[in-house]
Amino acid sequence: MLIVTTEHVAGYETVETLGMVRGATVRAKHVGTDIVAALKSIVGGELSGYSSLMAGAREQALDRMIADADAMGADAIVCMRLQTSTITRGASEIVAYGTAIKLKRKSGL
Repeated sequence: MLIVTTEHVAGYETVETLGMVRGATVRAKHVGTDIVAALKSIVGGELSGYSSLMAGAREQALDRMIADADAMGADAIVCMRLQTSTITRGASEIVAYGTAIKLKRKSGL
């Protein structure tokens, strides 16, 4: 699945717009991660437990968006975006969304 943040995929033309696709996940922090983060904030540096949590959440949201696009028969997703929001204290939602399209390679390429 081609995924781009732009409106067009270089070397291809859009032959059909299938509609919006999305994938979301909500993740909560672990109390152990909070303790390590609190200690780490004293000396500074990356909070790797949170970084890992958010990386996993982004991948799951992307996987779910791709599954949505596959179900529509899409070749690509354009205008892809990621958005996050706080659901409640200690839990965040990540949403991946974009527009599913069908492609055709431009002639002469």
